[in-house]
Amino acid sequence: MSRQETVPPGDGVRPDLADLIALRERVRAWPPAGRGVHGATGSSSRLRGRGMDYAESRPYAQGDDARHIDWRLTARSGRTHTKVFHAERERVSLLICDTAPALYFGTRVCFKSVQAARAGALAAWASQRSGDRIGAIRAGDEAPQPPAGGVRGAQRALDTLARWYAGPPADDRGLDEALAAGGRLLRPGGRIVVLADPASLEAVDDARLALLAEHHELCVVLLVDPLERAPPRARVALQAGDTRHVLDLAGAQAREAWRARFEAPVERACTRLQRVAAATLVLSTDAAPEAILPLLMPGRVAA
Repeated sequence: MSRQETVPPGDGVRPDLADLIALRERVRAWPPAGRGVHGATGSSSRLRGRGMDYAESRPYAQGDDARHIDWRLTARSGRTHTKVFHAERERVSLLICDTAPALYFGTRVCFKSVQAARAGALAAWASQRSGDRIGAIRAGDEAPQPPAGGVRGAQRALDTLARWYAGPPADDRGLDEALAAGGRLLRPGGRIVVLADPASLEAVDDARLALLAEHHELCVVLLVDPLERAPPRARVALQAGDTRHVLDLAGAQAREAWRARFEAPVERACTRLQRVAAATLVLSTDAAPEAILPLLMPGRVAA
């Protein structure tokens, strides 16, 4: 995908709801089943099965079972549709949204918060395609999004993402509390998709991560900015509200302090998540958010 195609609509500072809805087409266009994704972990829910209760019909997507084509709707609309059935036991996919102030920053394409919303939207659409119920939660929020199924459930999650990532909340009690709340909400066998700044993971206990990964499919997206990972050897001017900061990153001491602040938390987070066998993605603001799809749809790989 070209760099131009990764640029989200809007100002790159706040998520655009229309953009989040349009990302459904990226999930529909994802390539059919293949031999798997190297380095990605996770599997389809062991609790779900195909029941016989009809739920809805939707446009046919590559990889769908041709035996479930809705021929009547296909004939009426002129476009191939497939039937979707209620699962015998629906899995819940839960988005855990870190809303730490560090996410509302970016130097390439968009803020990290906007990229988090786009990755979360793709996760919601992938979960909807799998027949999961979708919910979203963050610590301290008065109105978490309860799990709901179908297109309506996905759209509710997208609306929640757009609101939560429009700006940092006045009360953000931390990622650890959100994970604890998610663990209480889910039954074993659910999917947890964490959207987080790497530094936020520092406050999460190893035992909590291990417990969540043991009982659920745990996927963690670490949001980063190119400047954080590769600062130039020069003076850098940054704007925070009405305040302008100038940093001299030419010296070895300043660069080591920068690495300790930004790169080291990424390395520590990846090591910890690998230890508990969580699927992990480091997602930069200038990367295509579709990089999350191999974690959520491991049987479907890009050509």
